[in-house]
Amino acid sequence: MRKIIVAAMISLDGVMQAPGAPDEDTSGGFEYGGWVAPYDDEVYGKAMQKQMQPTDLLLGRKTFEIFENYWPQRAHIWPGINDVTKYALSTSRHKSDWQNTVFLQSVADIQKLKNTTGSDLKVWGSSELVHLLLNNDLIDELWLKIHPLTLGKGKKLFDGGAIPAAFTVTESYVTTKGVFIANYQKAGKVQTGTIGG
Repeated sequence: MRKIIVAAMISLDGVMQAPGAPDEDTSGGFEYGGWVAPYDDEVYGKAMQKQMQPTDLLLGRKTFEIFENYWPQRAHIWPGINDVTKYALSTSRHKSDWQNTVFLQSVADIQKLKNTTGSDLKVWGSSELVHLLLNNDLIDELWLKIHPLTLGKGKKLFDGGAIPAAFTVTESYVTTKGVFIANYQKAGKVQTGTIGG
């Protein structure tokens, strides 16, 4: 069985929209595209290199189309991006010129894919897909880069709710510019109790 890993750049208030460039995703009137750029440093760069190691990708349609128009010509920045399989959830797209692309139609397709053998499946961006995965208990790990700013509005990581679950921190550190990088692995059901009891 494959793990599904969500690798997300988020603000303190959970916004994950358009971290990479001003025109990346302006939907909903979002005007802060490229908000991650001021937080780049050597520590952040090393974290990104590690997280961008070649593995199959699982993307929502909108993020897939952003990637499809950007990454094929920039494989020197993301080695292996053209070689891995890109699985995109879409009911409107059925083919792409980007090599190794497979379109999925439903949650059932994702569940079937998860139950196959192969590399882990990393989700980048894709807020609507992340909400769908959270609601169907299909996420195994969250790799979060939490930036020290609030954006007020925009697409958020947990906007669509989530099934209650406990997570264990498997790795965490802070960059020189205050970005908290933490990897969380699903650890079963939520435990409750009384503080001091």
